[in-house]
Amino acid sequence: MNPYAIFLIVFILFLFSGIRIVYEYKRALKFRFGKYIKTLKPGFRWIIPVVETIQIVDIRVITINIVSQEVMTEDNVPCSIDGVVFFKIIDPEKAVLEVEEFDFAITQLSQAALRDVCGKVELDTILSKREEMGNNIKTIVEVATKTWGIEIIDVKIKDIQLPENMKRMMANQAEAERSRRARIILAEAEEQAAGKLLEAGVQIDKSPSAIKLRLYQTLSNIAAEKNSTILFPFPEEVLPRNKKDNTT
Repeated sequence: MNPYAIFLIVFILFLFSGIRIVYEYKRALKFRFGKYIKTLKPGFRWIIPVVETIQIVDIRVITINIVSQEVMTEDNVPCSIDGVVFFKIIDPEKAVLEVEEFDFAITQLSQAALRDVCGKVELDTILSKREEMGNNIKTIVEVATKTWGIEIIDVKIKDIQLPENMKRMMANQAEAERSRRARIILAEAEEQAAGKLLEAGVQIDKSPSAIKLRLYQTLSNIAAEKNSTILFPFPEEVLPRNKKDNTT
């Protein structure tokens, strides 16, 4: 075979082996003999095979789960808490050169921060202020990640697992609270009803005719029952009359 043809084929393969495609949502760090040269932007790129290498970095928002952590709260309640961290690489060069496996480092840092933050507050605070707890964890984590060229976007607490006895106690507490509120509402309703009855009684006392009308209404309600027997302990004439009736 013609040696020139062999050389041409090898040369073409050499050129093709250096072709790289960098996607829009990624960046490529270029190294020459292990030394960082520059960061390649998206598009068609070519590197010198064997001599140069690249390391791809994703610059989209990345999600990392915080595995469940055993935490003892300030009021000595054991619980298991997990969460999620959202971060984005701002400076690919620092993210690769300043820390080894930045995703693993962020995971470890987030776990330690979660235990530290949740261990300094009571259980009720963790349950009612998850957003605040997440922001506190974020503040701790982003202090270190800023030097790595990484931005912590948000930290969320996903789930809180409590012991079974604690769940029963909290359920009993909630039931007692609901019962207390129901009794207060009932007492307030009775107080309002008593006030209205008092006002009605005062109005009836001012008019003897109203007393007679009320009596007739009561008798009508009793008569609605077919098996009812109505007894008058006193004649109607003893009921008080208004001034107009006395004059006639």
